[in-house]
Amino acid sequence: MPMNEQPPWGKKKKPSTPEDFLAALIQKIRDSFTGQDQQRKSGDSNNQSPGEPPNLTAGIGKIILIVLALLIFQGVYSSFYTIEPGEVGIVLRFGQYNRTTQPGLHFKVPFIEDLNKVDVESVRKEEFGFRTRMPGKNSVFDRRGFDMESLMLTGDKNVINVAWIVQYKVSDPVNFLFKVRNVPQAVRDASEMVTRRIVGNMDFDYVLSNREILAGDAKQELQEQLNILEAGVSIVTLQLLDINPPDSVKPAFNEVNEADQDMKRLVNEAEETYNRVIPKARGSAKQTIEEAHGYAIQRTNRAKGETNRFTAIVAEYQQAPEVTRQRMYLEAMQDILPGVAQIYVMDKKQQNLLPFLDLSKRQQAEPSGTTN
Repeated sequence: MPMNEQPPWGKKKKPSTPEDFLAALIQKIRDSFTGQDQQRKSGDSNNQSPGEPPNLTAGIGKIILIVLALLIFQGVYSSFYTIEPGEVGIVLRFGQYNRTTQPGLHFKVPFIEDLNKVDVESVRKEEFGFRTRMPGKNSVFDRRGFDMESLMLTGDKNVINVAWIVQYKVSDPVNFLFKVRNVPQAVRDASEMVTRRIVGNMDFDYVLSNREILAGDAKQELQEQLNILEAGVSIVTLQLLDINPPDSVKPAFNEVNEADQDMKRLVNEAEETYNRVIPKARGSAKQTIEEAHGYAIQRTNRAKGETNRFTAIVAEYQQAPEVTRQRMYLEAMQDILPGVAQIYVMDKKQQNLLPFLDLSKRQQAEPSGTTN
């Protein structure tokens, strides 16, 4: 049923949604203009005499009322707004900053206050020397055409290819919106300036082997530069992803690396031999020294013991010479005779030799040599 057609019970159907309400207002405007055109074409004498001008005041009044209704509806509709989680709302009153609103439902004065939403939780990213074509688990990167970003000159006049990434978040939404016109471009320019300066002050080998230190220094200096610009962002990560020489010098660079690796290998082998031989030699020398000290102490103690023994014997000899001499003779013979194979007994006049037959040894040897 058209909206301007009367239902059978004599009442118009009321709009149920804002869209229906707007459609009804538009239809009323069309009906008002259509009615005036029909009056001018037909020249109906029942409603208007031939010399009477058309009633334009009523049509203009309706248009003004409709426009006011639309403005009121739009004002009421735009007075309430919602801030999503991870966002903040910056409210401007007559173009000047007024307040910052947190996530939730809020109210603002229509036609006087404007709203700008800023995402403060998402991590923004700027890539240098490459671009990510297909992000995901197996990301696809493209490095063609970005040599102007990645080529740098080191402190020892060598060319190096550096690719890095900068990740940052919004820390001050007001400064982010109004202090810098293009914050991503400012981050790119400042990052490129800082990285080129740091790499340009270092040698080629130092840049290749100390990328983490360089990344930390670049992150700190980049944050200082952005704070000076009042960009309203904080650096989350600055990481040097790839550092390589240009393709034209890679063969020579690989040869230098191979020579350097060979040198390091030889040095490591020499250190391994040194660590194996030198400690062993030092241990052997220390062992010999300790044995010499032990031998010296042993000889000294033995000499001291023999001296003390001799002194004691002299003291005993002075008290009883004959007894001491006899005892010394017997002790000496007790030590000597067990090792003598044949013993001869001589008389004082040395006329005959009498062999000494040791029966104890023969008795010990016979049982072992006889058999039953």
